[in-house]
Amino acid sequence: MSEFFHEGSRQLQDRFETRALADREVDVIISDKISPEDKAFIEAQNMFFLATVDREGRPNCSYKGGSAGLVKVIDDVTLAFPIYDGNGMYLSAGNVLVNPHVSLLFIDFQRQARVRVNGSAFIQDDDPLMAHWIEAQMVLRVTLREMFPNCPRYIHKMTLVEESAFVPKQHCETPAPAWKRLEAVADVLPPRDAHLAGHEQDAAAALNRN
Repeated sequence: MSEFFHEGSRQLQDRFETRALADREVDVIISDKISPEDKAFIEAQNMFFLATVDREGRPNCSYKGGSAGLVKVIDDVTLAFPIYDGNGMYLSAGNVLVNPHVSLLFIDFQRQARVRVNGSAFIQDDDPLMAHWIEAQMVLRVTLREMFPNCPRYIHKMTLVEESAFVPKQHCETPAPAWKRLEAVADVLPPRDAHLAGHEQDAAAALNRN
């Protein structure tokens, strides 16, 4: 049995007669190194999906968005990306602290191409890459286990209309999300956001505009 597959995968491969095809794909498309072409593809993306798992094996899938260069390839087995301000739950980063196994899915909707990256993630205090992404709260580094392209046939072709105004940028004040001004969270905001409390009318107007 290939180390890439477990008995569940093999059961379905045998049922649908794809075991030989699956083994050939492992030989041809699975890589344990990030090639220069893969690096260019990954670093050109402005979003990706991140799957993490908690200590009990329960998965969580998160969308991560930013500007092109959101993910930086450090070397042929390591990549890194920032964790920006979110809803304060830290589901993805928290999972990494108790279970390092992660999977990243990169999709280019204009070119209709995608790449999967599987590996182990860790958070390093005072990571020197913090300075690479303005307003990053922490940096997650991922050590590659394997990566491979996916068949693009079901990827819808879409064009970027505009980048989110909330993506942190140099020399530009990042606006606060409207929900942080809601009365429901006013008394539990962290100190850095305490100045936003009590502006529910502003929040309602912002939510209506969106």
